[in-house]
Amino acid sequence: MMGTLILIIEDNPRDLKLVREVLQASGFQTLEATTGEAGIELARERGPALILMDIHLPQMSGREAAKILKGDAKTEHIPIVALTASAMKGDREALLAEGFDGYIAKPINIKEIAEIVRSYLA
Repeated sequence: MMGTLILIIEDNPRDLKLVREVLQASGFQTLEATTGEAGIELARERGPALILMDIHLPQMSGREAAKILKGDAKTEHIPIVALTASAMKGDREALLAEGFDGYIAKPINIKEIAEIVRSYLA
């Protein structure tokens, strides 16, 4: 899994930096996008092993972007894990029902994020 490419789609600079630094320190390579549109383009071009997708993005939501990626033969196989501050009862189930492969609640636990990513790649 060393060097595995992970696409992070996150518009919050602090969260993006945190996830990037933890994943890179754990041996992953990262790609980054701050909008759903840019994330879709990167996923199509680079074919990451996993996508970490913020739900609340500008213009196009993470939900919309995930739906497009899951509907595209070129990207449908890539696991998409939601990164979200929406941690209300039922949110996890709703996101999984919409096609997300997993769910990570914010604030992100830096001690667990690399292990969580590895679990989705296994």
